[in-house]
This record gives sequence, C-alpha cells and structure tokens, in this order.
Amino acid sequence: MAQDKTLTCSDCSTEFIFSASEQDFYAEKGFANEPGRCPECRAARKQQRAGGNNRGGQQQQREMHDVTCAACGCETQVPFKPSNDRPVFCRDCFQSNKR
Repeated sequence: MAQDKTLTCSDCSTEFIFSASEQDFYAEKGFANEPGRCPECRAARKQQRAGGNNRGGQQQQREMHDVTCAACGCETQVPFKPSNDRPVFCRDCFQSNKR
C-alpha cells in the first residue's frame, strides 16, 4: 500500500502532498514519474494550455506590415512580411480572387 509523500513543486518551490490515492492512480495509468508541480501550478499550466494555439499561453500581438494592394492600390496591413516576388492583396481583393 502506498503512503503519502511530500514533494516540492518545480515552479513555485512549495511543498505539496502526493497522496497514496494519487500514487495508486498514477500506477494504474502507467505513469512512471511523480508530479513535478503542485496542484495549483498544474491547474495554472493546464489553463494556459487550454488557451488554444497561442504559443504556450502567452497572448501575443501579431506584427502587422503595411502594404499596398496589388489589385486596387489601397493601403492595408497584413500579418506576414511580404516578399517582392509575389503580389499582396487587401482583404476584399483577396476574397474576390479566391472564388
């Protein structure tokens, strides 16, 4: 029978209890390693990951680049650095060319 263990969180360095029932659960699932984070840090990390595809939970503002549409000549911004070998279109012209 497993006994409760006191572990130290790798993120916040606080001690937490790795209970006997948690150890049994880990063994049942075939997990080889003990948890490295306390329940609070695990929950915070899980919440960050649940944020979608935002690179590790950090909300990043996209870098926008000013361009002139190759079709209509209006000034617009695009979320990529345009290269000189391909034309760049505004949203409206892009949508009309896409169809």
